Amino acid sequence: MIEATDFRDAMSLLTTAVNVITTKGSSGAHGFTASAVCSVTDTPPTLLVCMNQTARSHAHFLENKTLSVNVLGAQHESISNAFTSKLCSEERFGHGAWTTLATGAPILADALVSFDCEIEDIQQVGTHSVFMCRVVAIKQGESDESLVYFNRAYHQVGQVEII
Repeated sequence: MIEATDFRDAMSLLTTAVNVITTKGSSGAHGFTASAVCSVTDTPPTLLVCMNQTARSHAHFLENKTLSVNVLGAQHESISNAFTSKLCSEERFGHGAWTTLATGAPILADALVSFDCEIEDIQQVGTHSVFMCRVVAIKQGESDESLVYFNRAYHQVGQVEII
């Protein structure tokens, strides 16, 4: 049997993009920082997003049935930290400039890329909800440096100019 701590230690060595996942509905705008995001298929364009069921905004994502995946650039470490903190939702959205696309879920104006999605299916797996999300709009940013998480720390990857 694999212990949960051994699994978490091993997963810390899987480099992942850092994302802020957002939603907006009658109860306001909500969001959280996540690394558990991946492509499922390009026909139709679909992403998978995992969220802990004990997260304080979990019910809002279930109710709204929409979300946006905002892939963070190298300059967004403070935004990632804000969305993992104890700040209230309104204070979290005070970090960064936000806009919307098709669903109304908040889009970070200078994200590396944002995927605006409708949640089509939800599976409960252990402690998490797995959202299958149909991408309905995409906004690509201009940055070419990404914020990633590896070995329990932030790192920056991207194009490096050699002079």
